[in-house]
Amino acid sequence: MLMKTAAQSLTEQLSARFAERIRNRLLAPGARLPSVRQCAQLQGVSASTVVAAYDQLLAQGLVEARKNRGFFVRETPLARPVERQPGVRPEAAPAGANLRPAGPVNATALICGMFHSISDKPQPGMGVLPAEWLESTFLPAAVRKVTGARALQDLSLQYGEPKGDAGLRALLSRKLADLNVQASAGQVITTIGATHALDIVSRTLLRAGDAVMVEEPGWAVEFARLAALGMRILPVPRGPDGPDLEVMARYCEAHKPKLYVSVSVLHNPTGACLSPGSAHRVLQLAARHQFHIVEDDTYSHLAPEHATRLCALDGLQRTIYVSGFAKILAPNWRVGYLAAPPDLVEPLLDTKLLGTLTTPALLEKALAVCIEQGQLRRHAERIRIRLATARDRSMKLALQSGCTFAAEPAGLFGWVDTGVDTDQLAQRMLDEGYLLAPGALFHATRTPSTLMRINFATTQEPLFWRVLQAQMAALRR
Repeated sequence: MLMKTAAQSLTEQLSARFAERIRNRLLAPGARLPSVRQCAQLQGVSASTVVAAYDQLLAQGLVEARKNRGFFVRETPLARPVERQPGVRPEAAPAGANLRPAGPVNATALICGMFHSISDKPQPGMGVLPAEWLESTFLPAAVRKVTGARALQDLSLQYGEPKGDAGLRALLSRKLADLNVQASAGQVITTIGATHALDIVSRTLLRAGDAVMVEEPGWAVEFARLAALGMRILPVPRGPDGPDLEVMARYCEAHKPKLYVSVSVLHNPTGACLSPGSAHRVLQLAARHQFHIVEDDTYSHLAPEHATRLCALDGLQRTIYVSGFAKILAPNWRVGYLAAPPDLVEPLLDTKLLGTLTTPALLEKALAVCIEQGQLRRHAERIRIRLATARDRSMKLALQSGCTFAAEPAGLFGWVDTGVDTDQLAQRMLDEGYLLAPGALFHATRTPSTLMRINFATTQEPLFWRVLQAQMAALRR
């Protein structure tokens, strides 16, 4: 609650609170500030205090006033529009409208939020497992094993292998075979996390102006990354079995896309997995229209056995496999990899070399130890069991609070319908010490949504759900 002091007026405190959240990207571009009346009630101040605070934000260039609509965090311009097929999103602008994708600042709002301590409470919007879930003794032991005095000197005083540590790539080849993805060690390239792998693929296969199909809802960082490269984004609605194939077919005829980016297993944010029938039809479209598919399998360690993967069915012909270890092992190690068709390995490697030269051999060798000794596999099994228990508990709490699930709960994330605008809900929850992931973050154009993504591992406390329920009720009044 705001309190007037000799040093700072209520207006200055309120303006500073919003300014800090905007600069820290806890309020993303395009987000609507509470109405003057709502903000006054929420903060326990007069309407005139709110008006004066909003005027200060306007003067600082942090927000803009839209006639008869309210105050919004100022947008940043982008180079490329989002293209949509007629009928894909009735609530969106008409076909041909100059729709703009979520920009880099907007997309990184949640990521930057992760780097700012909102409070000591578990954060429902986080994209990773809690640190205590990932703690282990085998990780430090693996690092010590590969960093003896002589090894540390040998590895540190020269560049590593261009494709990545040979031992790790051989182990990754065997790991892929367990997923029915056949790739030799020579087809595997290590990267600085899965996002880096996606960027290597984009920079190799695409040129500014190319059309790229992406799943919607999907991860806003991917939308923004492609937009920053100058691509035309084609959002494909993602359902429980896979993408809307009719929309994809129309895009193929009208725009001749060069690439389709898919999270086919434990899709973020819905948790859905691609069905075999949908996978076959996607591959048929790719063959007919000559586009590549990059399959982001970031959540492979949490996935059910025998999940359908496009790369396994295609045999790495028009597909490229991407994954990493941030979700299951050590987020800050940033070890990822890709597996590609033989004819794309050298072009992809050239792009890696231009961007990073090589990747850190020490961490790659330590990861190889964890895989080779079976420690990663056992760790992943423990995490899956723990996550299943957490998911059941979180689901019960969500339903008791009046929320529903817009998709069958699976994996790390739940796609929850709150029945209220989650942009506004997120702002209210910030005051309570909770960082949410509102649904608008997962659309190529920032569209008001009643949905939000929750992390099952960080939504175990009844207190969070009680606070959420109270704020949802307040927004309905």
